[in-house]
Amino acid sequence: MEGVLLRGTGRGKGEFPGVLNLLEKEFATTLRPARLTRLAGFRGEVICPECHGARLKPEARSVRIGGLAIHELSALPVSRAIEFMAGLKVAPADEPIAEPLLTEIRNRLQFLARVGVEYLSLSRPADSLSGGELQRVRLATGIGSGLVGVCYVLDEPSIGLHPRDNDRLIGALCELRDQGNSVLVVEHDEAMMRACDHLIDMGPGAGEHGGRIMAEGTPDDVSHNPASITGRYLSGELTIPLPAARRKASKTRSIVLSGATTNNLADIEVLFPLGTLTCVTGVSGSGKSSLVNETLARALTRRLLGVGAKPGPHRSLRGASQIDKLIEIDQSPIGRSPRSNPATYTGVFDEIRKVFAGTREARQRGFGAGRFSFNVKRGRCEVCQGQGQQRIDMHFLPDLYVTCPECQGKRFNRQTLEIPYKGLSIADVLDLRIDEAQIFFENFPVIARLLSSLVKVGMGYVTLGQSSITLSGGEAQRIKLATELARVETGNTLYILDEPTTGLHFDDVRKLLEVLQRLVDRGNTVLVIEHNLDVIKSADWLIDLGPEGGEAGGHLVAAGTPEEVAEVEASHTGRFLRPLLGK
Repeated sequence: MEGVLLRGTGRGKGEFPGVLNLLEKEFATTLRPARLTRLAGFRGEVICPECHGARLKPEARSVRIGGLAIHELSALPVSRAIEFMAGLKVAPADEPIAEPLLTEIRNRLQFLARVGVEYLSLSRPADSLSGGELQRVRLATGIGSGLVGVCYVLDEPSIGLHPRDNDRLIGALCELRDQGNSVLVVEHDEAMMRACDHLIDMGPGAGEHGGRIMAEGTPDDVSHNPASITGRYLSGELTIPLPAARRKASKTRSIVLSGATTNNLADIEVLFPLGTLTCVTGVSGSGKSSLVNETLARALTRRLLGVGAKPGPHRSLRGASQIDKLIEIDQSPIGRSPRSNPATYTGVFDEIRKVFAGTREARQRGFGAGRFSFNVKRGRCEVCQGQGQQRIDMHFLPDLYVTCPECQGKRFNRQTLEIPYKGLSIADVLDLRIDEAQIFFENFPVIARLLSSLVKVGMGYVTLGQSSITLSGGEAQRIKLATELARVETGNTLYILDEPTTGLHFDDVRKLLEVLQRLVDRGNTVLVIEHNLDVIKSADWLIDLGPEGGEAGGHLVAAGTPEEVAEVEASHTGRFLRPLLGK
């Protein structure tokens, strides 16, 4: 009877289609985001019952080398695959064929280990890798190619990398250089800056305030240049100070997650103190995302809302009733079309449209707030449908966007652009930098509050109408954070951020920490997954996972204040914290 209820009796006339088929049909046809979110809570990935996740036919699974089938070998992390290949013996008659192949495989595995991704399994889906992991995998390919005279360009390869693993990454880059190549790295990591041969510092600010070379030369040369903010941090003249006092963690006011076994988590119990800035640390692959994103956040969402994605396996969750709201702030895009921008995402554009609709010229022509929306036919440019750009499908290449020939990128039709406010059209306002717009609309409290929160998180250099597809993951995350900052909160909110310092300079990290500390001062809780030592040393409470990545991780190595974690010998994070804490 249960099978009939779920799967139905058929799809013909008069047949019952089944609950699962009805839900699947609604999921495929509904256009309402709220409904999609609710339906997604009933869906989850299941392992194929035929191949058990191997993705191969029985004939392919039956071939074994050294006791392992190909799907079993590819499921091993790189570190164990190295051990397996090192101990693999072949018959003397097969050596002429096997030895060149084995040598190539062993070399490639060693390259992956040298760039710090030895915890990844060989069959890990590429779309599940972080930007930094993907770059390091590609870097391993470059090291192994043996090419000479190549210019390698890397954009923040240290993303998601623990300080323990920085030396190996830097060593891999130096090896590429020593082979006769050039390596150009865009980076904010201090260890990477100090290891480079030539440092170019751009500034002095961001956006229109930047674009100039402030200093260049060896790291020592830049650190002695007073015009360089980067140099002043490298020299120690500017620092991110330790907090004057750390907030006390209370066991009675905490969320406790017990028996977490998601991915590599080793049946751990973790206490998350409320009313604090808590940082989850550990080497890459130690289980931080499994603990916070895949288990805690999903379990809390289901407890608070009753719906949501299925959390990772755990025995119990206690203390969830002490928070009113959970807000996850990740690095996913704030929109997937050129129409989406900081103004629309934060809601400030709704208020700006009301300002234009209230002008005398707009009232005389009968223009309401909807006229100034590029999503409405009456006011937008119909050639580009309010996008300001036209997309050209390049088939096997990425789509190409070109400026609309009708509106020249302004997104609105001529009649709408004729309505000014203080001498600027609606398109001119969207071209303002956020810090400029804050001054322009200083007499409108709601607009000023929203824009002020964006400036506080270091986004003043971005224009109001900058397309979301041009924003980095770190910029998107800070826009989301600013949006939440501008809202009236209850004081019992849990904020979860995943590596919010991605793409941030020392000075931007300082500003971000001020914002996070202000959130906690209001009675909220901020939980951050982070590798940045300046953020870690500023936290009230640390949860350090490890001791290594992959199968050797998933354990709770240490928990406590930064000073307490620094005393734990088994903690890699603690070892790097000691010099910063004066130990």
